Amino acid sequence: MAFGLLYDYLMGQTIDAYTYFGAHFEKWDGVDGVVFRLYAPCAQDVSVIGEWNGWDVRVHKMNRIDDSGTWEIFIPGLQNYQSYKFHFLNAKGEYVDKADPFAFYSEFRPNTCSRLFDYSDFAWHDYPWMSTRTRNFDKPLSIYELHLGSWKGKIGDRYPSYEEAADYLIPYVKELGYTHVEIMPITQYPFDGSWGYQATGFYSVDSRYGNPKQLMSFVDRMHQAGIGVILDFAPAHFANDSYALIDYDGNHLFESADPARRFSPWGSCYFDWGKDPVRSFLMSSMNYFASIFHFDGIRVDAVSNLLFIDGDKSKGENSGAIEFLKRSNAKLHDRHSSLMMIAEDSSDFYGVTKPIEYGGIGFDYKWDLGWMNDTLKYYGLDPVYKKYDHNKLTFSMAYFFNENFLLPLSHDEVVHGKGTIINKLWGDYDQKFALLRNLYTYQFAHPGKILSFMGNELGSFDEWNENRSLPWNLRSYPKHDSITRVIRDLNLIYRYEKAMNQNEYNPNNFQWLMVDNANDSILAFERFSGDSRLVFVFNMTPNYYEYYEIGVNVPGTYEEIFNSDKDVYGGTNQYNGLPVKTEQFGPWNKPHRITIKIASFGAMIFKLKETK
Repeated sequence: MAFGLLYDYLMGQTIDAYTYFGAHFEKWDGVDGVVFRLYAPCAQDVSVIGEWNGWDVRVHKMNRIDDSGTWEIFIPGLQNYQSYKFHFLNAKGEYVDKADPFAFYSEFRPNTCSRLFDYSDFAWHDYPWMSTRTRNFDKPLSIYELHLGSWKGKIGDRYPSYEEAADYLIPYVKELGYTHVEIMPITQYPFDGSWGYQATGFYSVDSRYGNPKQLMSFVDRMHQAGIGVILDFAPAHFANDSYALIDYDGNHLFESADPARRFSPWGSCYFDWGKDPVRSFLMSSMNYFASIFHFDGIRVDAVSNLLFIDGDKSKGENSGAIEFLKRSNAKLHDRHSSLMMIAEDSSDFYGVTKPIEYGGIGFDYKWDLGWMNDTLKYYGLDPVYKKYDHNKLTFSMAYFFNENFLLPLSHDEVVHGKGTIINKLWGDYDQKFALLRNLYTYQFAHPGKILSFMGNELGSFDEWNENRSLPWNLRSYPKHDSITRVIRDLNLIYRYEKAMNQNEYNPNNFQWLMVDNANDSILAFERFSGDSRLVFVFNMTPNYYEYYEIGVNVPGTYEEIFNSDKDVYGGTNQYNGLPVKTEQFGPWNKPHRITIKIASFGAMIFKLKETK
């Protein structure tokens, strides 16, 4: 069995490499101990050094067990949490100390050693969740993206543990109505400012917040509360700290030997996805977190940099990485039929969410970064000029049904001097809040799954900073707290109305009612599924209308179930209190019409209650 797994590792075909490589607590000939295995084909004179042997390179020499370059040793009597490294002569003739690429736990910065950890025997309680889990194609998927260390901030001088984070997160996420949380990368990383996107350990659970079983407890408790957990994962590149993966055995084991293809725009090292062992290493890492930690989805970072060389379409496709992505999605879906694979991809590469057998890459969802960019630019325009850029708001539906899109307002939009979401919007203080309510309504109303970064619900004017807590004091101010209520109520409607969470990727379930009304900057569309039919109306200017006609397709009585201008949301209470009945002949060639009140910067949702 071990030979077959090793062969598959070398051929880039296994997602179970973590069960063989690394440090595993086992019993050999009736003796308890740890077996260490390392793949380092260009290494010589390999030793395990650690606390138990005084870091003496002479005590525990590893044996090369095959011609591929696999090293092994069994050491009895070792304990959880003991620190260790591998010491060897590399291909350049240098003796080096390296962390274990398959370590399941690591020391907290600035220390750099791997640590022994037995992740077995955790008692899970989430069978009801796991047994009914799906990929959410025809179910609500509303994701709350968060950075564990800065959501509540530090406790004294330390980070909260995974379990402590769950104490606060569970009631809050349930209050807001999100279906899932997505945690920014928690594979071990040394530099706080990388937010986890430049890792040194791809199997090591981030020791800032605790050990692997504490992370298991976090996911288990989330599942018991009915909340899914998505892992943000960065297989594009790794940190170039000398103790970790870079130039591992002296012959560029993980990165490209070509200097021109080695370094990423972030100063880190690209993986060489054309190497089969590298493919097995990364695929097995994703499977490790899906299998051992019960993650419900994996969001793959920087997919455009895998599809195209340096993320630049003009440089050509990255064939090795494309094969890696296809292989990863195929194997992970085969093992975990309900695991969501999500691509953070800014390119126009066709077929990212198409099945592999039809020439696609095989992801389930793709971030619609074009929608995000166009929408935020439009909402930042002076209303006088919006009519000239009306297409920024309508263009997304011209391509939406090409992929399974997810609509993100993520951490990338609230850092590096870009300003927060509310800062990007036009207008004075009150107008910004009105537009923010309108924007969030538009995000939920637009077909596609939903993602919002922590703090967006607070309407903060200060950018996110990984070194400090979210400004929770804002909830004591009615204007800011009302934004939280907007998000809560939109999530409630989104989860309840089939028109908003089913058949989103079927063009037959969406229709424009008013698409080209650039002069008034008002748009309207309807969505429907089964017995649920909703009409959405948006006013993108400060103009107020006591009576405004909206064309509809189905006659009957429509009830306003949401209005962003209600006073409970911080608005002026210009809403439609009574149900409205259709009349014949509507504008924009529609057979019927409703006449409604439209508030300044108002966003409305109407539900068809009775049909004629």
